[in-house]
Amino acid sequence: MKVQLEKTFPVPASADAAWSLLQDIEAVAGRMPGARITERVDAQHYKGTVAVKFGPAAMSFRGEVEVMVVDPATRTLRLVGKGTDATGGSGAAMDLTARIDPTGAAACTLVGTSEVSMSGRAAAFGGRMMNSVADQILKQFAESFAAQAQARQARAAAPQAAVPAPAAPKPTHLNALALAWAILRDWLRSLFAAKRA
Repeated sequence: MKVQLEKTFPVPASADAAWSLLQDIEAVAGRMPGARITERVDAQHYKGTVAVKFGPAAMSFRGEVEVMVVDPATRTLRLVGKGTDATGGSGAAMDLTARIDPTGAAACTLVGTSEVSMSGRAAAFGGRMMNSVADQILKQFAESFAAQAQARQARAAAPQAAVPAPAAPKPTHLNALALAWAILRDWLRSLFAAKRA
């Protein structure tokens, strides 16, 4: 099963600050719910994990990420990742292109396009559910990315002692039940908003 996504998120920081963060693979992975880089093989290759929790059950994917393109001229990054769960019953692959577009002196947008392929038990959720879950994950990621980019810009503009570095995010499982609730809540909001209109 394949799912294609294209999203744009506003970032309240300069394009240079956001681009600096986007190239920091470990920092970017740390902003993705449930994801963690476990090893930097070299400048283009990384190993990592993604943990997903479904109530009492949990799935942990181990995989590899390869940096295919880093283009400073267009502020574009392309990553390809693949992994399997511990039992080998599920697999996932992702081809992600992210770009930073300036929109002002202290504002930009993060534009991402990706194709995600799932196989085995993980594919049983269906494309519609995967799209909704992916939307929620990307919203969480974009909020965290924007805050980190803004903090980097503030640190660059002020003396080092004046702006503390943001705390590193604690590794967590991606809580699928919490995501399901967020998806249901957003759906209900859209349903009631449509009735009012």
